[in-house]
Amino acid sequence: MGSLEAPTTTENGSTATPAGNGKSLATDGTARVPPPEMTSEKPPDSDSSKRRRSSVLPLEVGTRVMCRWRDGKYHPVKVIERRKVSSSDPNDYEYYVHYTEFNRRLDEWVKLEQLDLESVEAVVDEKVEEKGATGLKMTRHQKRKIDETHVEGHEELDAASLREHEEFTKVKNIATIELGRYEIETWYFSPFPPEYNDCLKLYFCEFCLNFMKRKEQLQRHMLEKLIVFLCAIFVSPCAVLLCGFFLANILHNDTTYDNFRKCDLKHPPGDEIYRSGTLSMFEVDGKKNKVYGQNLCYLAKLFLDHKTLYYDVDLFLFYVLCECDDRGCHMVGYFSKEKHSEESYNLACILTLPPYQRKAYELSKKEGKVGTPERPLSDLGLLSYRGYWTRVLLDILKKHKGNISIKELSDMTAIKAEDILTTLQSLELIQYRKGQHVICADPKVLDRHLKAAGRGGLEVDVSKLIWTPYKEQS
Repeated sequence: MGSLEAPTTTENGSTATPAGNGKSLATDGTARVPPPEMTSEKPPDSDSSKRRRSSVLPLEVGTRVMCRWRDGKYHPVKVIERRKVSSSDPNDYEYYVHYTEFNRRLDEWVKLEQLDLESVEAVVDEKVEEKGATGLKMTRHQKRKIDETHVEGHEELDAASLREHEEFTKVKNIATIELGRYEIETWYFSPFPPEYNDCLKLYFCEFCLNFMKRKEQLQRHMLEKLIVFLCAIFVSPCAVLLCGFFLANILHNDTTYDNFRKCDLKHPPGDEIYRSGTLSMFEVDGKKNKVYGQNLCYLAKLFLDHKTLYYDVDLFLFYVLCECDDRGCHMVGYFSKEKHSEESYNLACILTLPPYQRKAYELSKKEGKVGTPERPLSDLGLLSYRGYWTRVLLDILKKHKGNISIKELSDMTAIKAEDILTTLQSLELIQYRKGQHVICADPKVLDRHLKAAGRGGLEVDVSKLIWTPYKEQS
């Protein structure tokens, strides 16, 4: 049986805490974890440091320097971009930096006072870095080792393509979003339309996923939904149309009548295929609900570094997990899958706000075929899947009497044989004897690995999954 993570933290381990404005604040918990104790406090200013300051400013793109992080300590960063601050000082810039110890999701804009200018290193030409310490060209083996280091999470890209990807997405364009009761810090760049380039924060309708620049627009957007609901109950359909026309043309100028008509959702625009307690799962066809699918992809890209699907959503199904109350069904995560996958992918990408996960295999079991997530997996995605595969496989091995093959495990779990093999190999539970792989399942070793894998979260009640595979729907 599959499982869903308990809603106590966000996907990367962050918690939802009350914000100062009465809302809940869901932020990047990884950024809140104190990093290694390897830095020191910034030294006090002196005459020499002031001279140093004037000689190095403004910092060039590519400069390496120490930066004060959220934990109050200084960490090495590389300047990715800079922008002028409205000030009379010609050296007054903000700098977009990458913390070289950590994942790109922690990249951010920092102010000059956060940087220790005593630690500034000269800008190093990226092409020079590809040469060895002696100034000679690197060997093919050395270059490959560096490429392998830099393409983690992007195994499908060669080094040149990876550099192009990172150049295009190097700076986050949206810093935060508001979605329902939550304000969420973003992790990565997302290619929103050009008119949103000057927005640091976007406001999403949690039901239709339309996004807006201002809080007032979202409030009017939600008011329209309330008016439609009341009119539908108490007055005639004609009154609904008149009310819509009035709201679109009298109350404000930036919401069209067409937008008004589309804003009547209380849940994702698809079929409810699962309900258990307050949790519901909706299947949304990208071809039938193209705008919703595109908005969902814009949202997902803010949290997925390698995601490339934004517009061509016709070939995909989206499975949106919601927590339901008397106000409606509020999205807490989703995953997508191709309608027809020659590679047997049962998942294209996954986004979780609180970490409800791992329903994809229950659909694969119902389809009667094994599946695997589409590669490349993000670092957090790989951790999630490895944890899930470990718990499911070891639980079966612990309970099973007698020998069992990888093929039998695959048939029982709908996990692809290659994923089973790599998982068991990473746990050193596979030996190669007489030309074939043999599973070595010592009970004490299994218990130790299961304990290390942790709990699995909420159980999925398969009896409540009302779903027909897409081929049979067609």
